[in-house]
Amino acid sequence: MSNTPARLELKGMTKAYPTVIANDSIDMSIAPGEIHAVLGENGAGKSTLMKAIYGVVKPDQGQIFWDGEEVAIHNPAFARKLGIGMVFQHFSLFETLTVTENIALAMDDYKDMESLAVRIKRVSEEYGLPLDPNQLVHSLSVGLRQRVEIIRCLLQEPQLLIMDEPTSVLTPQAVRKMFETLRRLADDGCSILYISHKLDEILELCHSATIIRGGKVTGYATPSEETASSLARMMIGKELPVCSRDKPELNGEECLKVNNLSQKADDQFGTDLQSINFSVKCGEIVGIAGISGNGQQELLYALSGEHTSTDKNSISIDGNPVGHFQPDQRRNLGLGFVPAERIGRGAVPGMSLSNNAILTAHRHGMVGRGLLKLDKAADFAQKCITDFAVKCGSKKDPITSLSGGNIQKYITGREILQTPKMLVVAQPTWGVDVGAANIIRQAMIDLRNEGSAILVVSEELDELFEICDRLIVIAEGWMSPSVTVEETSKEAIGLWMSGMFPGGPAEKSNPAASKELG
Repeated sequence: MSNTPARLELKGMTKAYPTVIANDSIDMSIAPGEIHAVLGENGAGKSTLMKAIYGVVKPDQGQIFWDGEEVAIHNPAFARKLGIGMVFQHFSLFETLTVTENIALAMDDYKDMESLAVRIKRVSEEYGLPLDPNQLVHSLSVGLRQRVEIIRCLLQEPQLLIMDEPTSVLTPQAVRKMFETLRRLADDGCSILYISHKLDEILELCHSATIIRGGKVTGYATPSEETASSLARMMIGKELPVCSRDKPELNGEECLKVNNLSQKADDQFGTDLQSINFSVKCGEIVGIAGISGNGQQELLYALSGEHTSTDKNSISIDGNPVGHFQPDQRRNLGLGFVPAERIGRGAVPGMSLSNNAILTAHRHGMVGRGLLKLDKAADFAQKCITDFAVKCGSKKDPITSLSGGNIQKYITGREILQTPKMLVVAQPTWGVDVGAANIIRQAMIDLRNEGSAILVVSEELDELFEICDRLIVIAEGWMSPSVTVEETSKEAIGLWMSGMFPGGPAEKSNPAASKELG
């Protein structure tokens, strides 16, 4: 293997922006068939480096060698011709087009849409990431959109596959299937550059790793010779913070109650909600687990007020019927909401961090006599930046200048700092590095300990088991009974996620399975 040139070699890669040096003289190489991790905190420069390799970003300095020959990758089309494919953390999909049409745009030689649709269905099922080729992207959940990105890359049969947080919204079962796929690709000679904040994945999957901190390479590692703690220390330069699970004795009143909520999905590809019943008390965190696309999106829209109900009693907040209320009316009663879609629903892309704070936190002293108090908004934004370790130039920066993980920290922090009575959070640590993820989780635990009610919708079982008091599963629009984390296991919850719970959609086909929890 030593006589074989590196599939990809980088020398002195440098990229600077007005307020930050994203990449500072980075050297890295990856061999054919190697799965190489790129580790670093949010904002360390990982995504910028990957975009330079894929031709999205033009480096200021540095050389790229492909199979031993120096190349200049001017654009993604040239990268694809070389054999480079990339799965982006932020999806680059057209919402009004179908899955097939979106994938066709990245295929340089597609001719027949019908045959492409058949191929998409076959390949997606073969890799354990099934997709409906005819579904419109706007109706897809975050997890299903990520599947489109992954399948779009795999159809190009790349020689180098770049994956930026590929498992952030996948279930444990889907992650295992993807790992099988990646190992198979590597065995066939495909090189894989793998970015993930999940250190257990790095330890299990990757042959080697490059660690980046503050835009510079701070070390190289062989994951099989490391531990999660040692990798974390290399990433963040200090010991990994640990969440405190201590919980005061609180006999909280019911804060959120969902009573027999049934709603038809807005489009033919959505999931209808079927007689949803559950509650969340003040002083507890309830988690909702489920495979992406099983009604989470529809439930979140119903809870936030984006989709109202004709039955006002279907949802109550702090004893007030709100099923018919608009989002602003629900926020006036103490609802905080972190959507899964960071940009668009969580933040306005063209606005600064300060102005994005005003969007939901204006009730907290930022408006007086009909005028905005921009100094108060700036103070709030700065507190959010400081408390949640948001890496940015300043509070005046446009929010889209931040990395994905830092946007997530800011949006989540903005809601938590308002101390809502009821906080609904979707995918709270999606794409967030291990240190920052613990900051967010600890902040939610602290908010619970102050008496707030928290509902977390997440596809990361590890996260749910770490912070939640009770768990519920949603499958095909049906809701399982709730169980405490102490009386269940990840394996049992995984089984329920397939619909095999009491009263669930799969109970009749396998009634014994729903009893395995006990």
